[in-house]
Amino acid sequence: MIAVVDYGMGNLRSVQKALEHVGGRAEIVSAPADVAAAEKVVLPGVGAFADAIERLRTTGLDQAVLQAIRQGRSFLGICLGFQLLFDVSYEDGEYTGLGVLPGKVVRFEFNPSITGQTLKVPHMGWNQIQCKPECPLFAGVENGSHVYFVHSYHAVCINDSDIAAVTDYGYSFPSAVWSDNVFATQFHPEKSQAVGLRMLKNFVEM
Repeated sequence: MIAVVDYGMGNLRSVQKALEHVGGRAEIVSAPADVAAAEKVVLPGVGAFADAIERLRTTGLDQAVLQAIRQGRSFLGICLGFQLLFDVSYEDGEYTGLGVLPGKVVRFEFNPSITGQTLKVPHMGWNQIQCKPECPLFAGVENGSHVYFVHSYHAVCINDSDIAAVTDYGYSFPSAVWSDNVFATQFHPEKSQAVGLRMLKNFVEM
């Protein structure tokens, strides 16, 4: 069973349906015991980092997720679930994340003299990924594929080796990460049509 972690941040049904569409048995769960019983774990989410990390810690879901990762179970973070993996976020303050990956989450900041334009924040819509072909999540995914984004903040990774894909929006930023059994995407695979479904299928079959 794939646990889709429900901590009150976002519409999880679309993630569940996408996983089921590619052959996974996915359940939306909100209890740490259900996360502990799952073969794989997906942490989706949209919204504010501060609210998300508080809800995870209040419910004990943070420890359940960290235990799953430590035990080597396949893990996928999506959007806010991607950002929560890092040490710290500077979204409307400074908030400590799960600390799975060294790095920080910061707001898009553009210098028009460099970019030649003032880009809108949030970064919303379709954009390309340049991905590591050896990353299992991207098996069968063409480099330069378009995926769907909605975010105002992005990760800054300390270890370049953790970066599985990059995207350009005024400058290059990490759009996916991979470290052992941990995979995460800043974009939404469940909204990225055939390309995103291929990634989810790869995750289901790990």
